[in-house]
Amino acid sequence: MHKVSLTVLTFCLAAQLAVAQIKLPSPSPGATVMQTVGTTDLTVTYSRPGLKGRQPFTDAFVPLNKVWRTGANSPTLFTTTTDLIVNGKTLPAGTYAILSIPAEGNATLIFNKNKTTTEATYKQEEDALRVNLTPAENSEKVESFTIDFSDLTDSTAKMNFMWANVKASANLKVDVNANAAANVDKAVAEKPEDAAVLQAAASYNVSKGRNLEQSLTWIDKSIAMGENFRNLYVKSQILAKLGKFADALPIAQKALSVGQSSNDPVFPFFKEGIQSSISDYTAKLPSLPAMKAGKGKKKA
Repeated sequence: MHKVSLTVLTFCLAAQLAVAQIKLPSPSPGATVMQTVGTTDLTVTYSRPGLKGRQPFTDAFVPLNKVWRTGANSPTLFTTTTDLIVNGKTLPAGTYAILSIPAEGNATLIFNKNKTTTEATYKQEEDALRVNLTPAENSEKVESFTIDFSDLTDSTAKMNFMWANVKASANLKVDVNANAAANVDKAVAEKPEDAAVLQAAASYNVSKGRNLEQSLTWIDKSIAMGENFRNLYVKSQILAKLGKFADALPIAQKALSVGQSSNDPVFPFFKEGIQSSISDYTAKLPSLPAMKAGKGKKKA
C-alpha cells in the first residue's frame, strides 16, 4: 500500500512538472526591444496587453492618474549600459523597472530601482528618476501596447509609448564622445600589449585630438610589434596634429610605400587619404630660402 502511494505521488509530481513545462500562449505576450545609440545599448523587456475591444486610460482599464507597470504580467524592465539623459535629466547606467502615471495633459514616466516592483508594491522613494511626458494623439490606432525607439542619431533617440490612439515620447541622449573615450582607455588598460588595440586607440584619439602624446607612445609600441601602412599612417597623423609636419611627411610617405607593396585588399580605401595627407604636410613645410643672386657663379 505504501509503495502504491509513493507511485501515485511520483506520477502526480511528474504530471505537474510536465504541465509546467508546456509553453502556452499569453494574452499579453512578452517582447524585447533593443537599440544602440552611439556606444550605449538600450533594452526594454515588457509584456504587450491588447485592447480587445477595451479603451485604456479609463476607470475600468488602466485608469488615469494612478501608477501603472507600463505593460502587463511581470514588471517592465529598462537597461542602459551607460549614463543616459532622459528629457534633460541624468539616469545612471543600470537596470530599472519602468512605471508610469498616465494622465491626459502631462503623464509621468518613472524609472524605479526596485526591479520587481508592481503597482501594489511601488515606493516613490525607490525612484531613480521621474520625467514628464506630453501625451499626443497617434495617427493610427495601436491594438497592442508598444514601446519602441525612433529618430536615431549617433547620440540621441526617442523612446515611444503607444497604445490605442495615444502616443508619448521621451527624449534620450548619450555623451557618445565621453563613452567612446572611456572605452578606448579601458581597452588599452586591459590589452596593453595588443598591437591592433593600441593602433585603434591611437587612431580614435587622433580623430578627436585628445591625448596625442600618449597616443604617440601607443602607436610607436604598435609599430615596434609589427610595422604596417595603418599604424605608420596613424603616427604621421599624430605628428601632424602636434604640428611636426617635417617628421610626419616621411612617415606618411613610408605608409604609402608599405601599403603599395603589401597586397592588402584594404589599402586602396586608404591610398587617396594618405596621398592627400602627404600633399598637405608638404604644403605646410617652410620653403627653402632663395639663393642670393650671383652666389656660386664663377668669376670671369
